[in-house]
Amino acid sequence: MRTWRTNDMSERNRSQAVDRRTFVILATGAAAGAVMARPGTARAATSEEVEKAVRKAIGDKNAKSGKGVVELEVPQIAENGNTVPIGVRVDSPMTAEDHVTAVHIFALGNPSPDVVSFRFTPQSGRAEAATRMRLAKTQNVVAIAETSKGEAYRTEAEIKVTIGGCGG
Repeated sequence: MRTWRTNDMSERNRSQAVDRRTFVILATGAAAGAVMARPGTARAATSEEVEKAVRKAIGDKNAKSGKGVVELEVPQIAENGNTVPIGVRVDSPMTAEDHVTAVHIFALGNPSPDVVSFRFTPQSGRAEAATRMRLAKTQNVVAIAETSKGEAYRTEAEIKVTIGGCGG
């Protein structure tokens, strides 16, 4: 009888060992997959994807140079691409006849270029907003402001994203 129980226990242990072995194999595979799918390895949007995102936001308008009209407030160097502060300000009278209706932000090196769109009315008082965004790598960030007169203004700034304190 004792021999039977020993064999029975061995059989149970053997099946549990296979389950543990399978678990370890699956866990190792999942960990390797997580390491390989790091955010820093994402591909950048193509120029066609960027143009499509811009057209979706502003339609057929041609964005003029926004120098002196649209101001981007971004760091020149971001030590952490996971949370990069960004501010945008548009010089506008913000009257019922002449005001900024929207500002769109695009990150040209991210897998999805459109970051955020801010909407404004004359009651906003100022066309100004701030947020934080995630950047996959060093890249240009574009702000396009639309006005109630059907005009669009564009400005661009490069943000260098460092990796571990080194240039990237």
